Amino acid sequence: MTAPTSRLADTIRPLTAAHPGVSGLVALDEGGDAFAARIQLADAAEHTIDAQYYIWHHDNAGTLLLQALLRAADRGVKVRLLLDDNNTDGLDDLLAALNTHRCIEVRVFNPFPLRRLRWLGLLADFARLNRRMHNKSFTVDGIATIVGGRNIGDEYFGTGDGVQFVDLDVFAIGPVVDEVGADFERYWQCESARPLARVLGTHRADATTIAHLQSTRPPSPESEDTLRPRCVADLLCGCADFEWAHTRLISDDPAKVLGRARRRGLIWPKLREILGSPKRSLQVVSPYFVPTTNGVAFLSTLARQGVAVSVLTNSLEATDVAAVHAGYAKRRAPLLRAGVKLFELRRLIALPRTRRRKRLVRSSASLHAKTFAIDGERVFIGSFNFDPRSARLNTEMGFMIDSPALAQRVARDVEDALPEHSYSVRLDTHGRLRWHARDGGREHLHRNEPGATFWRRALVRLLSWLPIEHLL
Repeated sequence: MTAPTSRLADTIRPLTAAHPGVSGLVALDEGGDAFAARIQLADAAEHTIDAQYYIWHHDNAGTLLLQALLRAADRGVKVRLLLDDNNTDGLDDLLAALNTHRCIEVRVFNPFPLRRLRWLGLLADFARLNRRMHNKSFTVDGIATIVGGRNIGDEYFGTGDGVQFVDLDVFAIGPVVDEVGADFERYWQCESARPLARVLGTHRADATTIAHLQSTRPPSPESEDTLRPRCVADLLCGCADFEWAHTRLISDDPAKVLGRARRRGLIWPKLREILGSPKRSLQVVSPYFVPTTNGVAFLSTLARQGVAVSVLTNSLEATDVAAVHAGYAKRRAPLLRAGVKLFELRRLIALPRTRRRKRLVRSSASLHAKTFAIDGERVFIGSFNFDPRSARLNTEMGFMIDSPALAQRVARDVEDALPEHSYSVRLDTHGRLRWHARDGGREHLHRNEPGATFWRRALVRLLSWLPIEHLL
């Protein structure tokens, strides 16, 4: 598919023509850059914007991005917004108003029949509504895209006063953009993607909502300044330092949520095939890591064969889903006995100096990036968590990238973050779990899950006994 002529296309096409068969990639590991890339792409759009997300909060970041979509639509850009309906509670009025714009169409994925008492609908149709669209992509003019782990909200872009998610996206140009566009199209046209007007029925859009959104300023001037696009103009002017590599999109068939997808249409079998048998190293980064019995056997076998296997996930103090931690916690000892190295992100981490932060600060953090690197040669970046929910219930997507430079960068970034930002989980001589932390060159030993109360630890222990692993 060839994108129409536009300023963006005219800038990018000479770059891709000079690198036939490969895609140009820039890793977006800093939240401000990830946000600015989306804003600047939306402002550069001349023909189309296709956005697909699991979560879109109506906060500072969400408001500013919606305003960017509105600006584009007012210029005549065709905007298609596909949102999973699990997280649109309270947004019906806003989405209905957007949907009245002549250039904006909103669809919701796997919608809840009851718009207010959604939990009743969940109880009545749990098997269907428990399956969600977890995909995340933002594509402009069919020529540039952003894919990765971030939803739309302040916590994903390093703003706000709450917990900040450590996350990772990829800005891409080249052949893989066509794959993302085709994938969006099949989701947009699938049975589970319902036009908003059909879902809301007689719901009437308030004519003043759009005007209110356009005039709304983010409540925090500091947050607005942090989110203001600054440092990724080079992506749009052709000055970016792209990594050129063979890249392919891997995604689930949207029929997965209806239980109709064939095995070859599922992301997990594809990833297992790609994983194959690493020869030297496998580094996994997953905020919600639930390996199950089969995963423990797979990783343990690799470790016993001499492959350096390491996993970075959230500690109990950093996770936002205690039930998922329970599914992971009971698997730690057998993984450690097999030689797998486990690291857990600490809740309070030191954020380095950046263009926006002139000094080191400590912030509440939670891991949200989903990536793995194989043998320092290939890397996956996307929405897939290493848990049963991603494998069997939710739809997922991501890039498989054949790039030693990016794979080694991911590995290096993880290794650099481990000493001061995570707990190293080990077994003592009696086979008991211990958490080792380093602060300013000094090592501290924790005999229980650090930063967690007795009652939170007890809750995790209780949850680990329940037969809920297939839901995690």
